[in-house]
Amino acid sequence: MSESGIDVLRDQFAAVNERDFPRAMGHYAEDVVLIIKELARVPNPGIYEGKQAVGEWFGDWFRAFAPDYRFEITEARELGDGLIFMCAEHRGKGRASGAEVHQENAYLYRVSGGKVTRVQLFADKAGALEAASLPEWSGDQTD
Repeated sequence: MSESGIDVLRDQFAAVNERDFPRAMGHYAEDVVLIIKELARVPNPGIYEGKQAVGEWFGDWFRAFAPDYRFEITEARELGDGLIFMCAEHRGKGRASGAEVHQENAYLYRVSGGKVTRVQLFADKAGALEAASLPEWSGDQTD
């Protein structure tokens, strides 16, 4: 049986929790696009193109937190043709402050050929599900 897009994401998140960042980044296509819109709880908004830029964004994120920072996928479902809706809780402590952090974000992923080609973070489920019907997510994306 071939690996589903959800299986790819589950392993990518497991690798992150294990701090196996090479394995986690191995799930991304070379030309992956990461979209971080202005969200009050997510730093460094922008569009990051390419595996190196995406890895640097995630590296900046993890450097802000203590090694106990973890993700738990709370919902994952394929919406069709490699489009995956996912929610995950994340929690841990700030590296410098030691303050407890707990939040949930929603995500849309496009997985093709076993690799993540596009990902976007959302503040909530409703925003992600609404965006899933937009042209950049609903069919062949032509940015």
